[in-house]
Amino acid sequence: QRASKRFASTLQNPKRVQLRRATFTNTQPESRIITFVTMKTSAALILSALSAASAFAPAANKASSTALNACVSRETVLSEPDTTEFGGIWDPLGLAEMGSDETIAWYRHAEIKHGRVAMAAFVGWWAVGAGARFPGELSHGLDFASIPSKGLEAWDAVPGWGKAQMLLFAGLIELHDELFHSIRGTHYMKGGTPGKNMVPGLYDPFGLSTGKSEDAKARGRSSEIKNGRLAMVGIAGLWAAATLDGSVPLQPPC
Repeated sequence: QRASKRFASTLQNPKRVQLRRATFTNTQPESRIITFVTMKTSAALILSALSAASAFAPAANKASSTALNACVSRETVLSEPDTTEFGGIWDPLGLAEMGSDETIAWYRHAEIKHGRVAMAAFVGWWAVGAGARFPGELSHGLDFASIPSKGLEAWDAVPGWGKAQMLLFAGLIELHDELFHSIRGTHYMKGGTPGKNMVPGLYDPFGLSTGKSEDAKARGRSSEIKNGRLAMVGIAGLWAAATLDGSVPLQPPC
């Protein structure tokens, strides 16, 4: 404060300013250099002090950590796939209006997973019914060729330990998918992509989606959701036809 008052009083006195200017002009070059360096050093010290003081000031418009981990919005999730054939979003029970954005992201993730399982189940049911078999034995004393052609009968023919292994494998996939979502990427309830598989080598092992544009990937995701929905209806119809006679019109025994 004293230095500021002294500097202000110097500026208010023209004679003192002229005297200082004349003194600086009449000095030797070496003295001028030393004086100039001293002035620059003083300015640097003042600027460093100001910057140090500003470090303790509160930052303005600083993004919060919650904004960085924001979930995908409800509108973004519901915008895919295109369901213009229904005249809008197919949601007769109003489930899309329940819960937060995180809930909707969880719904979409679960829908895509169930659709993938249903597509695999439908293809497997059809392949067994069509007579396709793996070579060799399913278990000791049980050949693949001896498995019945009907879906539920084929499942009943699998030994208990075989069923346990398949269920355990599915559980490990689910566990590691959630684990890798949190460790190797962004979780689908915290801004990640719902339905994205994080288990290495499980989805697209041949790299067919590599090099595709974002528009092509978006169309592929929409097609996957639609095909998964159709497969869920299809596998439900096959199960109903196998357990309730006449429940599915024009459906042959399966």
